[in-house]
Amino acid sequence: MLDRMLTTTTSDRRRLPGSRPFHLILLALATSALGDWLYNVALLALVFGRTGSATWVALTTAARVLPVVVLGPLGGVLADRHDRRALMIGSDAARMVLMVGLAVVAAAGLPIVLAPVLAALATAASTVTSPSVAASTARLVADNELQRANALRSAIGQAAIVTGPAVGAVLLAVSDPAVAILVNGATFAVSAAAVLAIGRHEAFVPRSRGERERESVLAEIAAGARALRGAPTAVRLVASDVLCSGVYGLLTVMLVLVSRQVGAGDGGYGILLGGFGAGGLVGAALLSRIDTPATWRRTLTVALLLVAASMAALGQSRTIAEALVLAVLGGGGMIVGEVLSETALPRMLDDEVLGRAYGLAIPVSLGGIVVGSLMAGPLVSLLGLEGAFAAAGAFVALTAAVVLRRPLMVSPAAAPVAPAH
Repeated sequence: MLDRMLTTTTSDRRRLPGSRPFHLILLALATSALGDWLYNVALLALVFGRTGSATWVALTTAARVLPVVVLGPLGGVLADRHDRRALMIGSDAARMVLMVGLAVVAAAGLPIVLAPVLAALATAASTVTSPSVAASTARLVADNELQRANALRSAIGQAAIVTGPAVGAVLLAVSDPAVAILVNGATFAVSAAAVLAIGRHEAFVPRSRGERERESVLAEIAAGARALRGAPTAVRLVASDVLCSGVYGLLTVMLVLVSRQVGAGDGGYGILLGGFGAGGLVGAALLSRIDTPATWRRTLTVALLLVAASMAALGQSRTIAEALVLAVLGGGGMIVGEVLSETALPRMLDDEVLGRAYGLAIPVSLGGIVVGSLMAGPLVSLLGLEGAFAAAGAFVALTAAVVLRRPLMVSPAAAPVAPAH
């Protein structure tokens, strides 16, 4: 009996969680995420090539992030009101059209101000996707597979961070930004086709949507906030994710200085950032095997201490190899908060508020990246590079002690939803 159970468990872990509908969503995520990261390289190359201005590059980057921070809660409301499959397809279609417009801007030499405007519109169109995917995942996979499913989604994102910029660099080497942007548009076409292939499905239809459509948007957002506040363990896990997002924001600035410190020049920045992505891949793979809520507190404690230690040591790195090892270790720790928070929310919140909860959690997480990037310069100016990294590591350790001072109690607000096939 034991041998048969172990064999079954091993076999279950080797196959993808969920069934065909979820697998098609994974395909959609993988193609669009790859396109997003290669497009980021092409977009910034276009803007800098036309303006020669770091300020324009910063404004374009902000244009890609701020719409999610501002409109994320609205995306969550829409995901709780309307068919989530239709929202995902519509989002992909809108972004595909906007990428064609951006490619025309690049190829025809139209005013460069159109680039950040179109980039912002594309990001605004994406705000319904994350809450729609997250809420649908909870209904497309079994509860005991949910953490593996979320780890796989996170792994796809980390893989895109590693491979997307490399593909973008290759495309720019053999063509121009317009071609790379069009390739990104094609990835949205593939993504939309994958979701369309699922067909109409009850797993994408929010419950009691008719009643909520009579409520105001602000009332719905407030309901999502109340639901989150009523799940303190979920809030603490989201806080851990936001903490790691803040660390990532710091790294987007400070890794440039680390790269120069270790003698790798500006090119080392991409290597180190890729190291964090590779670590995230490894961390997500390991986390998919630890799916018992009873282990969450211990797992997250180890992960955050790993982030704290790697941050403190990065400032003292003297070789690119040493910095890369620390980047991989830190990336492995940073992914844990994201996976656990995305697993906890559907287990602790009712399906009727899930989209709105994600619509609030995701912008806060991205806001952490913005805050971290803005704090990097003043920290380095005040404490120097080593001091800034040491302070960041100490802050992570201190925050982890506060967030994890009590056990993470998992008490679902509703019975687990059976997976739809």
